[in-house]
Amino acid sequence: MAKTISASKYLDKKHGKRGTKKREEFRDEAFSYYFGEILKARRKELKLSQEQLAKKVGKKRPYISRIENGEDLKMSNFVLLANALNLNIELTAA
Repeated sequence: MAKTISASKYLDKKHGKRGTKKREEFRDEAFSYYFGEILKARRKELKLSQEQLAKKVGKKRPYISRIENGEDLKMSNFVLLANALNLNIELTAA
């Protein structure tokens, strides 16, 4: 029988303890991927192509592709795309 391990311990082992550079880099990549998936799902829900969305926000299609693949996501561009897709963003203190 396989030994079970908690998600927290798995992440510690694979990506380092919380607060380490490696763990923070993983966290940033995970958030970029997650937000990219949200934007892609909404774009498809609105039946927009990447090209159409790119024109709407003054970017090029390859940029939209990179965003949807979890790359190159800056907060300012996330807000720009979210607004174009009629998404609300809510920030709360942790």
